[in-house]
Amino acid sequence: MILSPSLPFLSNAFWSTPAATAWMVIAARVALASSLLSAVLFACNVALFRRPGPDWNKRLLPPVSVLIPARNEEASIEAAVRSVLSSRGVNLELIVLDDGSTDRTAEIVRALAQEDSRLRIETAPRLPVDWNGKQHACWTLASLAKHDVFCYVDADVVLGPEAIYRMVSELNVVTGDKPEIALVSGFPRQITETFLEILLLPLIHFVLLCFLPFAGERWTRWPAFAAGCGQFMMVRREPYFATGGHSANPMTMHDGLLLPKLFRSQGFRTRVFDLTQDAACRMYTSAGQVWNGLVKNATDGMATLLRLPVFTLLLFFGQVAPIAIIVWAYAAQHNVPFNLALLAWQLAVMSLLLDLIVRLVSLWRYQQNWKSAALHPLGVLLLLLLQWYALLRKVFRRPTAWKGRKYQVG
Repeated sequence: MILSPSLPFLSNAFWSTPAATAWMVIAARVALASSLLSAVLFACNVALFRRPGPDWNKRLLPPVSVLIPARNEEASIEAAVRSVLSSRGVNLELIVLDDGSTDRTAEIVRALAQEDSRLRIETAPRLPVDWNGKQHACWTLASLAKHDVFCYVDADVVLGPEAIYRMVSELNVVTGDKPEIALVSGFPRQITETFLEILLLPLIHFVLLCFLPFAGERWTRWPAFAAGCGQFMMVRREPYFATGGHSANPMTMHDGLLLPKLFRSQGFRTRVFDLTQDAACRMYTSAGQVWNGLVKNATDGMATLLRLPVFTLLLFFGQVAPIAIIVWAYAAQHNVPFNLALLAWQLAVMSLLLDLIVRLVSLWRYQQNWKSAALHPLGVLLLLLLQWYALLRKVFRRPTAWKGRKYQVG
């Protein structure tokens, strides 16, 4: 470490006392341990979080009912519908449910239905009390589907031509005389353009791959290892209705997590896959949408009284604290034992390098914006603030608004 004058705000203060130095070294060790844990899990998980299925090989697969709930989606619905209808290797029907749209969503879909008989549009019934709009739309769509495989796709997702074929191949894996898996879901490539999109949305992959042991997700049925993405989920009819499907958690804001957890709790296997090469999604288009959308999802995700304190410690010490410790050790080196300052500095640098390697691999593998990796500590800090904000809203029972509807959570 290069010697230089101490920073004024740390000189002759508590931060440069022997007691503070001891805490600095402890903090650096905790930071490295947290970073090492997430990096090891990431390295193990990357191999398991793979692209689904084989390339299209004309293998005969079950027909699919593709189901799209749509509420005020005029900006994206045409691209989503056309991408589904361009799928190859599968026999499909496509049902779009107009869920009370006040824009041109229904008009656009009706025009497209005149071009392709596989597409039809239906109108959602009135939203019952104590139901989330998307859950009710998905449950309604299941009752309209004629095939035994349901593929739920969000209206802002554009599929590649092999996406459905590849996922049906995974759902159709047979052990003995029955399909082994009841639900599969996939994480599309996230398109990010605005600052908050770039800062926060790539952290979806980071949290998934650095904190969920995929060995448990792959080889057990335990609900604790459930993972999924509501943007693309595919289920078999029989287990869907046997578990209650979307009706089992009618008020959830995060079916991507709770539906796989429901299936696992009733003894079914689920799988999650990497759809980076086979699908793309622009989740949000403004800072307000990013914040409100992630707060909505957090209410059934990380933001619980049991999970959030643990995630806060791991994320803060492993991803944010190393920079502060580096500055602290660098500035305090003249007022504390040099060997202790050097040790804290080295541990923090190692932690920072591990974090950077993980983000660079994610950037390359999942086609993320490079700015998200450069601003990683800031993104994690903002993510934690968002999660605590969501938890406080849930504790104090503040309603959450989405798509023009208000929901009571918590």
